Amino acid sequence: MKIGYVINSYPMPSHSFIRREILALERQGVEVARFAMRTDRDRLVDPGDLAELDKTELVLERAGSLGLARSLLGALSRDPRRFAQALRLAVTLGRRSDRGVLRHLIYLGEASYLLRRFAQRELTHAHAHFGTNSTSVVLLMHKLGGPAYSFTVHGPEEFDAPTSIGLPIKLAHCAFAVGVSAFGRSQLCRWTDPDGWDKLKIVHCGIDPTRFEEPVPLPGGALRVISIGRFVEQKGQLVLLDALARHRAAGGHATLTLVGDGPMRALIEARIATLSLKDAVTLTGWVSEGDVEELIGRSHLLAMSSFAEGLPMVMMEAMAMGRPVLGTYIAGIPELVTPETGWLVPASDAEAMASALDRIAAAGPQVWARMGTAARARALARHDIDREAARIAQHIRAAAS
Repeated sequence: MKIGYVINSYPMPSHSFIRREILALERQGVEVARFAMRTDRDRLVDPGDLAELDKTELVLERAGSLGLARSLLGALSRDPRRFAQALRLAVTLGRRSDRGVLRHLIYLGEASYLLRRFAQRELTHAHAHFGTNSTSVVLLMHKLGGPAYSFTVHGPEEFDAPTSIGLPIKLAHCAFAVGVSAFGRSQLCRWTDPDGWDKLKIVHCGIDPTRFEEPVPLPGGALRVISIGRFVEQKGQLVLLDALARHRAAGGHATLTLVGDGPMRALIEARIATLSLKDAVTLTGWVSEGDVEELIGRSHLLAMSSFAEGLPMVMMEAMAMGRPVLGTYIAGIPELVTPETGWLVPASDAEAMASALDRIAAAGPQVWARMGTAARARALARHDIDREAARIAQHIRAAAS
């Protein structure tokens, strides 16, 4: 089986879960061609991402504006009727979207380019990650006469503005669609006719068990908390900082490491200064996958204060290393985190999160270790990447039959 993966931006530091899925498919004998519209080379620090960059065809770099224009003319000359249908669909999607019609005509050019490349490489199915731009491209490629397509929805972006991104249209025409949790699938059900619910699947993001063959012993000392993610509104790091300040004001000694970067970095730095937390908080920026694991190993607890999520990869990775987690009652997180494996609090509630930090600190290393053992077992049982990738492959084969 030869398939193509289409992602808007790849490889990316925050998309290591896609890389793991592709590599797992290849271990199972599936040939996977990678296509991305773009990447951000300057942010790539992980050797795995750099290796993926060499395997990925960057459409906008390779084709350029002239190449996309030639691809459009080629698609028009090959099948004017299909081209007209795809053009009308691109205009429809563009009128509904805040990105506009012109951007969707560019997507049509990208789809025309991929139509030719899929034929040249004899690829029989297209799978996109994220129900936004990349799925628009594979939908339009399908309308131009390309192969069937599927896509994985992660959230929360797809759930914030489903009609604006044309999610109902994409669901209507796909071979199948994937949610990474039961919650994610439930959101797809909202925008799919009930007769089509059977093509909505659940495939978890996965971890590679070989990277977590042994739990990492807990370090000594006072509670060390780590939080990993982009510095954007949905991750809620400001709430975590407020909770940490309350915890320390009440006599607690927990410290925090924030791993990541993004547009809210300046706000986060300002809040750290305002709350007098400079001695208690460390900002690392983006680091390699190996460095992330090392930083988790130096910590006792992973905390995520998110307002919106899909199902955070870093949670399952920390759990696989034997760390309990602190999260919020949103999206797919309660499907992963149970009372035996961590703590959940209402999103945006700094007081509740501070109270949880107090309880966690008071519980001590024996409780952390016991919960970490349960967390590890749950993560490895639910999120083996080879098993999850086999599900994707099975769905693709079933769609082709």
